[in-house]
Amino acid sequence: MKRVLVVDDNPDILDALDLLLSLHDYQVTTASTVKDAVIAANNQSIDLIIQDMNFSQGTTSGAEGKSLFYQLRELLPTTPIILITAWSQLEMAIELVKSGATDYLPKPWNDEKLLEVIAANINLKSSSHKQNQGTTNRSTNTPKFIVESQPMKQLIAMANKVAVSDISVLITGANGSGKERIADYIHQHSPRQNYPFIKVNMGALASELMEAELFGAEKGAYTGATTTRVGRFEAADGGTLFLDEIGNLSLAGQMKLLRVLQTGQFERVGSSETISVDVRVISATNSNLLQAIADGSFREDLYYRLNVVELNLPPLRERKDDIIPLARHFVSGSHILADETEQLLSQQPWLGNVRELENQCQRAMVLCNGDTLLPEHFMLDAKAPRIASSAHIDDDKMQVKSVLDKHQWVIARAANELGLSRQALYRRIEKHNLTQE
Repeated sequence: MKRVLVVDDNPDILDALDLLLSLHDYQVTTASTVKDAVIAANNQSIDLIIQDMNFSQGTTSGAEGKSLFYQLRELLPTTPIILITAWSQLEMAIELVKSGATDYLPKPWNDEKLLEVIAANINLKSSSHKQNQGTTNRSTNTPKFIVESQPMKQLIAMANKVAVSDISVLITGANGSGKERIADYIHQHSPRQNYPFIKVNMGALASELMEAELFGAEKGAYTGATTTRVGRFEAADGGTLFLDEIGNLSLAGQMKLLRVLQTGQFERVGSSETISVDVRVISATNSNLLQAIADGSFREDLYYRLNVVELNLPPLRERKDDIIPLARHFVSGSHILADETEQLLSQQPWLGNVRELENQCQRAMVLCNGDTLLPEHFMLDAKAPRIASSAHIDDDKMQVKSVLDKHQWVIARAANELGLSRQALYRRIEKHNLTQE
């Protein structure tokens, strides 16, 4: 179990992060002062640090956080450090990121985003450490999929086919539907499985830090760069690089990314030495990239570089056969679901998809005093509609229309990309009253 050190002078924040991280299987050490943080760093095995920028009442300059950062960086030079900062210290946080901090998040933070950043950087540290030792980085936990619905069975079959090749894959689907797990699954079933699997949330990268984050930076490349920074492409050499939320990448970032995909070469910031890497790229998005191309916000040439094969994850509401098996999996080992609870779960629209279902199961287990989860342990509406909201119906209509147009209304191809049978696609066309232009 990975250990996270949380440093903040506010006991409410320490309690909140302790609960959040513990629910996601992290061991948590908390420190409310600089001294306690240094003692913990000296005496415990720490996999990642989350630190505030101020530790004295009435202090808002961020100077204390800056001082602590350099102390922790000296004690634990390879341990990822995430800064939690108020907007007033944003400039200083960016300076520290350029000096080796892993990332920064504003207060109040987003739990989902924080967990993604923690998971990505703990994996990156593990990968880099094994590379430095000259060993391989093979995950012993190949992603396990709970699959009962026909659309997901078809998608996993396609994932197995593309895994053995070395082509670029674009994974599309709504937030929380499991895009990262599909990417991990492809990597673990590929010839690159013994090499790193590095994840990057492109939506969380500030534009001014993107180049250093992806391609690395030399010592002295900019103010505060006291050590050489290894970029994500370099860390993933021989393995797979997963670029999540690729639709959020700026046009300048898209141009730099395109060059690496075309040549496999780049230079660290502050260096003229060209580095060559062998990296398979898997990307993911919940955006409509074809519309973004039409709007001029996404490069068409980059799109076709990334999208040799597209895998589309249907939302959970369209694969209802997976809801109860997934819920049983999330609570297995400690709890069971009552029959009336399963009936309630199967009726929900699950607009947050698999992630929402998992979070609800975790919350219910905390609220339950016994081992049987009842409807009242879930914060759900027993009279929830069995269909999605009008907004999601509109989203579905746009997605189906976009895929049909992309394949010039060749039903077999469009159905395959959407993860539907031909009959289901025909029903969707009729439902949304779609016509070919």
